[in-house]
Amino acid sequence: MIESPAPHDIALAIQARFPIEPVRSVPEIRLHRAGPTSGLSRMAEADAGFGNPYWAHVWGGGLALARHVLDQPACVAGKRVIDLGTGSGLVAIAAAMAAARKVVAADVDRYAVVAAELNAAINGVGIETLLVDLTAGPAWDVDVVLVGDLFYDDELARRVTGFLDRCVARGVEVLVGDPGRRFLPMDRLTLIAEYPGGDFGGAADDVALNAVFAFGGA
Repeated sequence: MIESPAPHDIALAIQARFPIEPVRSVPEIRLHRAGPTSGLSRMAEADAGFGNPYWAHVWGGGLALARHVLDQPACVAGKRVIDLGTGSGLVAIAAAMAAARKVVAADVDRYAVVAAELNAAINGVGIETLLVDLTAGPAWDVDVVLVGDLFYDDELARRVTGFLDRCVARGVEVLVGDPGRRFLPMDRLTLIAEYPGGDFGGAADDVALNAVFAFGGA
């Protein structure tokens, strides 16, 4: 049985194989990102728990939400923030750069947690990372929850929506970034802003708009 690599080894692999690049439409932030020679397939073959490497790319909803947070820093400045499903840490980093009082970046993927820590360090900001599924528990005592690109799967969307309902019931503000994925709960959302930026897998010159919404409870 192949043992899963330790966080230190994951960090070394990311640093060695994933070049640091500015983020499209959010150039203030630089991230380790997958390239042609990063060897994602080899990493998956070496670790049965590798999962989908969402953290290795940037996605439309995260791009929009990070751009919104940087352009409208008052939405997080001085506040306690959770970035749910942080992936690369893009949105969490934007919140820290926008002077959030505390930023917790949570994900169920241990590679994402390591990547988010590395990316935060690259950008000179401090965030707290957690390897946990927050959707299975109660709302946290925070001020803002940020959610980028978590409505691509039916069951996941149900769990996320339930957690966000609990957050709103506690008085937590919720902002959602999404390019309009299939399971987005539009009946709970109010459009705030739209930003050009495309999405992962789109053409290099794609300037499709991605949206930022305020989430309201049931």
